[in-house]
Amino acid sequence: MPERLDVSFRSEGTTCAAWLYVPDSPQPGPAIVMAHGLGAIRAMRLDAFAERFRAAGYACLVFDYRHFGDSDGEPRQLLSIGRQLEDWKAAIAFARQRPEIDPDRVVAWGTSFGGGHVIVTAAQDPRLAAAIAQCPFTDGIASGLSVDPITSAKVTARALRDVVASRTGRPPVMIATSGPPGSTALMTAADAEPGYLGLVPDAAPFANQVAARVALAIMAHRPGRQAAKVRCPILFSVCDEDSVAPSGATLRHVARAPRGEIRRYPDGHFAIYSGDAFERVIADQIEFLQRHVPVTVAA
Repeated sequence: MPERLDVSFRSEGTTCAAWLYVPDSPQPGPAIVMAHGLGAIRAMRLDAFAERFRAAGYACLVFDYRHFGDSDGEPRQLLSIGRQLEDWKAAIAFARQRPEIDPDRVVAWGTSFGGGHVIVTAAQDPRLAAAIAQCPFTDGIASGLSVDPITSAKVTARALRDVVASRTGRPPVMIATSGPPGSTALMTAADAEPGYLGLVPDAAPFANQVAARVALAIMAHRPGRQAAKVRCPILFSVCDEDSVAPSGATLRHVARAPRGEIRRYPDGHFAIYSGDAFERVIADQIEFLQRHVPVTVAA
């Protein structure tokens, strides 16, 4: 069997594209369901994580949200928090039906905005064996306060235009996902544009924009508040120099997870996808998995 299969599943009637990484094992084993962050797609370095997890014996299902990447969904680049959370439920259900996977040993792994989705998903799905939230977005208020007020005003104005467009049947009004400081974009910290766009491989089905209405939803979104309801073991990989999801708010929220573990890194939000920072975080995540969801279950 190939190490990676192209598969797909349905989420509320729309097809989501996914990669299924399959380890060499004759028996169904544990699996990690994985997805990315704000406007990002699986090709933006999630394969690097999945390859290392597979080498450690874990199957991985790595998917694109509806409206993004290789998944279906119109209009394109529509970022709906509710729809993405439904995509997580559909992906986990699909993983549990695969013959290669033990349905009682499924782990949810998300990064950035997807890390917030993992917290909510783990709070709602008591069957999950474990979860990993990497540099997670936990608090829209904290993230909003880290943005220059003039930028916030411009983003809000663009978002309101998009809301009007959506209610009058017009095409979405787009906003850049990342941009330089002072620009009208969702992420404008100094490291945001080079860090975010630096993850995009050549010829990837990626656009650095989303429907602007999501900016209003982000401000009200506080997935970190669900951490106290997560009953499975959950690892929080937190970047101390995070410019997108401020670590102070994240640490306050995740400290309430009953079985939470926190690993902190002296890095920025986009640093841990490659190089030495990647090596540190992946080693800690594999160690966490081996303790809580071992590949071999004792007889």
